[in-house]
Amino acid sequence: MKASQDFVLQLQGYGLTTARIFYRIPDHRSLLQEFVWQDYDLFPKFPALNRFLAFWSRELDGPLCSVTVAHSRLIRPAELRTVDGEFRLQ
Repeated sequence: MKASQDFVLQLQGYGLTTARIFYRIPDHRSLLQEFVWQDYDLFPKFPALNRFLAFWSRELDGPLCSVTVAHSRLIRPAELRTVDGEFRLQ
């Protein structure tokens, strides 16, 4: 059995990154639209998010207004703990 790619990324230090992106609608610059982007990325440089935002700026017409980022490592050392006992139900 092979582990999923997402699990392998988490073991390599990647965490779940969510970006809330507000951008201006190309035909109506006074209106804002929201886009939510989510992927596994590395804190604090966020290479995947930066590639996405560079693509957005280069290829899409809606100019970015703001980007808010949340990041969480899903696998942490604090989640590991020793077991003091074992109960068996028969």
